[in-house]
Amino acid sequence: MLKALILDWAGTAVDFGSRAPMGAFVEAFARFGVAVSIEEARGPMGLPKRDHVASLIYSPAIAPRWQEAHGSAPTEADVDRVLAVFEPLNVEVIPRHADLIPGLLDVVTEARRRGMKIGSTTGYTRPIMEKLMPLAASAGYAPDNVVCAGDLAAGRPSPLMMYRTFADIGVWPPSACVKLDDTEPGIAEGLAAGTWTVGLALSGNAAGLSKAELDRLSPDERAALRKRATDKLAGAGAHFVIDTVADLLPVLDAIEARLAAGLRP
Repeated sequence: MLKALILDWAGTAVDFGSRAPMGAFVEAFARFGVAVSIEEARGPMGLPKRDHVASLIYSPAIAPRWQEAHGSAPTEADVDRVLAVFEPLNVEVIPRHADLIPGLLDVVTEARRRGMKIGSTTGYTRPIMEKLMPLAASAGYAPDNVVCAGDLAAGRPSPLMMYRTFADIGVWPPSACVKLDDTEPGIAEGLAAGTWTVGLALSGNAAGLSKAELDRLSPDERAALRKRATDKLAGAGAHFVIDTVADLLPVLDAIEARLAAGLRP
């Protein structure tokens, strides 16, 4: 009964830990004389990148730093200036953060065997994705569509990118679709569009660690990190929360059972 699996990109399908944007945000603000930590930069992850910059620059913590560095409060023109620096920095680091997340290809292959389409939405802009898509395709991952931040009048947490995906790949109703994402805005996007939503606790922004860093954690540290990330994503409304995309197939079975019982998202 499920017709489509719609995936986010960084932290969901590629770039374990969603690390590519972080250094770019920190460096972009540093070039304007404003210090931003990795933890602060992660806060708005999942939003379209201009909205992400705006969320940072106007935040109660960072806005005073901007005013101190520039002698005036940040403006929309400043948001555009930071974004113009950020985007090429992010494009530059993409090749170092384009590895597929383990288990992705097996899940996509099985979903296609079940007759599902594979859609995608992202908070990345089109120029960033033009760098990333060929790298992912060369590794074997090429979804049926890609909708980027900036393609439409509004991005996450609105449902517009999901609506475009439904139209692009020819699927409906939303209740026959599953949205997979590692951020709260990405979960909100799926909920707004009426799909089932699955959060990823350990492969993306909610944990923020590379695969190697995650593997070095003790069992207790890993469990604590999983709980924090799961609470965050469940609090955003995710119907299910799993560690990584590799754990998705039993969830698809569970959703099929709910649909067969007449339940909807």
